[in-house]
Parts: sequence; C-alpha cells; structure tokens
Amino acid sequence: MTTLLAKNAEVLVTMDEERREIPGGGLFVRDHMIEQVGPSDELPTDADVVLDMTGQIVMPGFVNTHHHLDQTLTRALPVAQDINLFPWLRAHYRVWARKTPEATRTSTLIGLAELALSGCTTVFDHSYIWQNGSRVDDQIAAAAEFGSRFHVSRGSMSLGESDGGLPPDEICEDEDDVLADSERLIETFHDTTRGSMLRVVLAPCSPFSVTPDLLVRSAELARRYDGVGLHTHLCETLDEERFTLEHFGLRPVEWMETHGWMGPDVWYAHAIHVQPDEIAKFASTGTGAAHCPCSNMRLASGIAPLKAYRDAGVRVGIGVDGSASNDASHMLNEVRQAMLLARLKIGLRPPEGPMTILSTSDPLRRDEWVTARDVLEIGTRGGADVLGRDDIGHLAPGMCADFFSVDLHSVAFAGGLHDPVAALVFCAPQSTTSTVINGRVVVEQGRVTTVDMQPVIDEHNRHAAAMAAGTD
Repeated sequence: MTTLLAKNAEVLVTMDEERREIPGGGLFVRDHMIEQVGPSDELPTDADVVLDMTGQIVMPGFVNTHHHLDQTLTRALPVAQDINLFPWLRAHYRVWARKTPEATRTSTLIGLAELALSGCTTVFDHSYIWQNGSRVDDQIAAAAEFGSRFHVSRGSMSLGESDGGLPPDEICEDEDDVLADSERLIETFHDTTRGSMLRVVLAPCSPFSVTPDLLVRSAELARRYDGVGLHTHLCETLDEERFTLEHFGLRPVEWMETHGWMGPDVWYAHAIHVQPDEIAKFASTGTGAAHCPCSNMRLASGIAPLKAYRDAGVRVGIGVDGSASNDASHMLNEVRQAMLLARLKIGLRPPEGPMTILSTSDPLRRDEWVTARDVLEIGTRGGADVLGRDDIGHLAPGMCADFFSVDLHSVAFAGGLHDPVAALVFCAPQSTTSTVINGRVVVEQGRVTTVDMQPVIDEHNRHAAAMAAGTD
C-alpha cells in the first residue's frame, strides 16, 4: 500500500455533496483511494509522496465524455479546415483508414497527454475505423502505459455509400465481425469493480454510417453485461436530421428510441438539434449527452441547449471531441467554452418584445446564467454521471484519487484572485502544475512523468505525414 498527501492548497474544490471549497485544503490518499479531505492542518503530516500545493487551486479530475484520440493525426488538415460535418467527414475517412497500430499508439498517448495537462483524468474514446491490423487493444495498451482512467469504445461503421450511407464502402466492416470483436473486448477487458481503470463501451458511429440491425444487436450485446455503456453521435447537424427523416421518416431521437437506444446506459455526443419534448424524454429515461462546444463551433453545427438540459435534469458531461474537429484536447478550455457558448445562446434567442439589446438596467435573471461553477460541475460530477461512475468526479473519502492543480500566481490569473474558482474558468485556460490519476502523479511541475513524450511526438508526426500523403 502507498500513501500520498496533497497539502496547503490555496483553495481545494471538492465538488462533494456540499460543494465545499476549502482554503488551505488538502487530501490524504491510501492505496489509490481518498481517505481524508479537509484543512491541511487536520491531515496526516507524512506520506510516501507529498505534494505541496501552496499557491495552487486543486480540483477533481475532469471527465471527458467524448473523444476520437486517433484524430490527433489529422489536426488542421488543409482540405478540411473550412467545411461542415458531412464534407468534413468525407475529407477524412480515407486518411483515417491509413492508421496503423503504431499510429494508434502514438495518437492515444498524444491525446491522453494533452488531456492530462489540462486537468482530465478519465477519458472516453470513440474510435471507429479499424484497418491495417489496428485494434482497440492498441489503445488500451497505450492508456495503461500513460496511466489514464480509460473508457474505451468498440466503434464501428457498416453502412457504406452503395447502401445509402456516408462512408466509403471499403472502410466499413462486416457486422458479425464487429459484434464478435465487441464481445471479445468485453470479456477480456471490461472491469466493473470500484476504482476500475478500464471499461468497455459499444459505439456504432452514427445514424448515417450503421444499419438499424447493428444498433439493435449492439444494444442487446451490451445489456447482457453489467456496466457496458452505449454511445453514438446524434442530433449533431441538420444534415443528420434530414438524413433520418428522408430514410426512416423519423427525427433522430425517435429513430434511436425505436431501436432500444434510450436509457441510463446510453449517452449521445453533441445532441444539439433537439425539441423540448425530446429533452424531456432524455430526462425521463436517464439518457445522457456529451456537450462538445469547440467542435460544434468549428464545424458550424450549432449550439447545444446546455441550460435547458440542466434545468430538465438531463445528465450532461463535457467532451473535447476529436482533435480534427476541435484540433485540441484541452479540457479546461472546453469547460470555459461551454460557459461562454451557453451565454451566447441567451443572446441569440428571439426577442420577446421591441427591446433587442440588454442593458445594465435590464439584466437577465440570475437563474438564466450558466456560471463558472456550473460548468466545472458539468466537467467533473456531470461527466462521471454520464459514464455511470459513482467513484470519480468529486473529492471525498472513498473516492478515486483523481485530481489536478493549477498555479494561481501566474500572469494569467493576476487580478483574478477575488474568486479563484471562477477565475479558473473566466481567465485564459492554463496547463496543470500537477495531475494525479489513481493516486499516481502523471504530471509534475507541468511535465508528463509516465512517458517520455518527445520521441512520441516525433513518431506521431511521422505517422501523421505519411497518412496525409497516402503512404504507409
């Protein structure tokens, strides 16, 4: 058994049931789990690892609820910089299909490193093109090498262009093969124990890239096991809405519902274009949503109704989405953008009367705002709830030792210490000083400790260049 002590934080944000924020706070960890949280002078004085958090804010680790780690290989691809989702996908599909096992490893490490450096300790990934010998196993090995808590999906595409789908036929898979590999992964890797570092999710890619039969069979397979989640993209763009209406005569949410895809084991990426009755249906069934603000802006997809989801009681987390529709895996930046985009949505609503400009004498009601603390909660507790975890997302005895710190005494926060918790979101997003996952320090003094990243970066860039050039 090992112990870790983090002490003397300028403020420790617990996100516990009371949402305590403890000046001078700290926490004591034994064997990967938090044993004590409170003022530093009430904690043990010694541990195997001691982290002095003087001048820093300490937060529960963020939970990323939607990503495509392999897309770090195609950041800022010139042909796809200024187009929306469907043409953007067509520009990328065949490039992604050139990914090798080695490229899978490096892209996973690059994404996990960027996430850890921005406060993310639990990562859900949705990769869905498996060719050239690449397997989900390659991602799992890389995540174990780095030290991230990992929810990995067996993504899939089976509906090619010749059958009315969007992706090229040659990158689609046989559905029996998809389901057999899905079952293998669950049987081999899925761990439902408390504090688990690895869980498996089944994730047919989207309504326009899989058949109804694959959706139904994937849901049936997942529900034969405990804690295997179901995930897909939904209601991301109006193109997708037109696709389901033209092909199935149903809006996307209703179409998914007819195939058994509603419930507390299901969450959807984006979920932008939804009606009030669909929001209510999400809430009543426990269906969750991964809000991906940067990607939604980058591809001009729209603004998800974050406030309406929260008010209705829908489970919502934050996702950075793939690093080719966001081009970054910075979780703190994503949290900040979630707040700003929710505020923009207020300003874009239709006017109720002749006044269209708000003034200081006619302010919005306080309950209309999405606050800094709201989005920090969505990024921590919200993400944990979406992934079906009750052992991460806040700092309390019995919880996993996943947390990060940021130095408050830097240029970025100068003048912002009136409220350091809010400043973490309002001010420019920073990198972490420390990130701890499962009681292990994976970032120390702003540097990754578990993997020598420079050789990984160099190799990753070679893979990215080869894929873009169409070579092996």
